[in-house]
Amino acid sequence: MGDLIIVRGGGDIATGTIHRLYRSGFNVLVLEAEAPCAIRREAAFCEAVYEGSKEVEGVLCERADSVSHACRMLKEGRLPILADPQGKAIMELKPEVVVDAILAKKNLGTNRKMALLTIGLGPGFTAGQDVDVVIETMRGHDLGRLIYQGSAMADTKVPGSIMGVTDKRVIYAGTDGKIRNIARIGDHVKQGDPLALIETADGRQVQVKASIDGVLRGIIRNWYEVKRGLKIADIDPREEEQKNCFTISDKARCIAGSVLEAAANWKFRFCTGKLR
Repeated sequence: MGDLIIVRGGGDIATGTIHRLYRSGFNVLVLEAEAPCAIRREAAFCEAVYEGSKEVEGVLCERADSVSHACRMLKEGRLPILADPQGKAIMELKPEVVVDAILAKKNLGTNRKMALLTIGLGPGFTAGQDVDVVIETMRGHDLGRLIYQGSAMADTKVPGSIMGVTDKRVIYAGTDGKIRNIARIGDHVKQGDPLALIETADGRQVQVKASIDGVLRGIIRNWYEVKRGLKIADIDPREEEQKNCFTISDKARCIAGSVLEAAANWKFRFCTGKLR
């Protein structure tokens, strides 16, 4: 299928890229895990794996049950998502472009043989070795920069600053267990407010509390089986930004524009043989 782009990952950052590519006229297939663990679920197409469909800013993503089902959807101009963490559909469909938007901080198997153009988002990739282009994902002056030789900035393990707040705005699971959410995405919360309970295998209930005042921008899916240290919630200290919980972030839009630039530039050179 012409102009097919396969995007690995359907979280909130990946969703910005998927949304931009689809709106720009490309055929896009999303590949996801069997049980995605997105935090900003209201702005993440991966929720379609659970719900059957997910609409973000006027674009509807729908779950496909097989590669053949996904192909039928693509021919109808729809945006399919397929549970395929190993990327088996890539070898079968032979897309022009593969974008690794998993943001795992490491390469989970993407390589340059997968497509004519391969793009990796963030650290874990080296342009010219395992992918053709790397997109910088670190907030700051270089966010969205296209890297054709080398790697993105290493993971600092410190979330980007919002109003001077960094690590405190992100909440991690303190124990293993199933999470039962109390608060909902978009809720205004105060430091110490209960957000969720983690029910452990031995019957304990461990409370998850808000770390700062703000808006609950994201929380992992209810009843998800969490592991100690897993990111489970995100609070935005800007209480007036509640609407942003339900739309693509500025960071995701910036990265999306860079992916589109990389794909369009490659297409121009591929079709004309000219550099620009």
